Amino acid sequence: MEILFETHLEKLKRLKYSNIRDFADEIDWNDRLIGIKGARGVGKTTLLLQKIKEKNLPPDKILYVSLDDLWFLQNSFIDLVRQFVQRGGTCIFADEVHKYPNWSQEFKNCYDTWSELQIIFTGSSVLHINDSRSDLSRRAMVYSMPGLSFREYLNFNFKTNFKAITLNELIENHSELTYNISSNVKPLSLFGEYLKIGYYPYCFENKKNYTSRLRETIMYVIDVDLVQLRNISVSHILLLKKLVNILCQSVPYKPNIVKLAELIGISRNTLISYLNYLEEAQILTQIYSQNTGNKLLQKPEKLYLNNPNLYYSLTTNQINLGALRETFFLNQVSKNNSVKYSDKGDFLVDDKYIFEIGGRTKTYKQIANIPNSFIASDDLEISVKNKIPLWLFGFLY
Repeated sequence: MEILFETHLEKLKRLKYSNIRDFADEIDWNDRLIGIKGARGVGKTTLLLQKIKEKNLPPDKILYVSLDDLWFLQNSFIDLVRQFVQRGGTCIFADEVHKYPNWSQEFKNCYDTWSELQIIFTGSSVLHINDSRSDLSRRAMVYSMPGLSFREYLNFNFKTNFKAITLNELIENHSELTYNISSNVKPLSLFGEYLKIGYYPYCFENKKNYTSRLRETIMYVIDVDLVQLRNISVSHILLLKKLVNILCQSVPYKPNIVKLAELIGISRNTLISYLNYLEEAQILTQIYSQNTGNKLLQKPEKLYLNNPNLYYSLTTNQINLGALRETFFLNQVSKNNSVKYSDKGDFLVDDKYIFEIGGRTKTYKQIANIPNSFIASDDLEISVKNKIPLWLFGFLY
């Protein structure tokens, strides 16, 4: 067990990332069992270590462990907790729980046995916590951690302190907001960079190898995470990668599910399942129509990559600028708002607002005479009537 404390201290020593995500404020850190899910690279481990430093508890009271540590090959998590509590420990931060078999059952047992213990854990975005054996859903408060918003990217680059806004605030005050923000920074100067390398916080470590590192991360998610957590046959991994490759070359993609399934060589139902898995892994985002019922049984109206950075790491063709713009809008707005497919504009948001996405010269023709309709315009710094700079939607979280 001592080696785990040594690893804990070494991790804290190596922590250099000082920017604390606003996402930390969304979590009620007083709960006894807290889960943080998210895609690889969004900063879950860093957040745990930052929180440990913030708590500033004596070393015997708090412990960080990664559940893929070799120590757990011969020891169980529940045995670690028993020894830790006996030594006076009160808080365990458990990283990579999806790498540990039967983790949810042991967490449930720990929660029920030691009422003085707090467990904070992280896991893959593909992780499910409500399996029938342990059902942690009634015990754990689970949060989904996104990548960096454009607002955060600006704050971390310029040391500014821009606050997040709501969609209603954006709609009502976009002219004033864009003027005030542009008076402090030039948002367009970093917007293109953000679209390419700004979504995952490790962009601040090394920008040169960011794109290749992201590609390796996505391949690892497919090769390892989806195989382990969704029981995908190893023989289907190449088919899954073929699916991702097809979609990457053509998103935003309006799928013909039957033809796409035939092209990949899998059944329609298997294709629907794989699309859902890729969405859980935060590789793809599916958009449905306003009247769609059970998403698990329905085909999506359109498919997008999860965030703009993925275009640069996964596509080999020339990047479609329209797809890049729409993906940014969808990624940033869907964090706190409902986004659906619209046959009038590009997106229907909160069942109320219609948005058409385009460049500076985009006209109102597509949304003429439609109430509550707007253009989200790239290459625009200040709002003009109902034409709102696209970058401002990066301030919604």
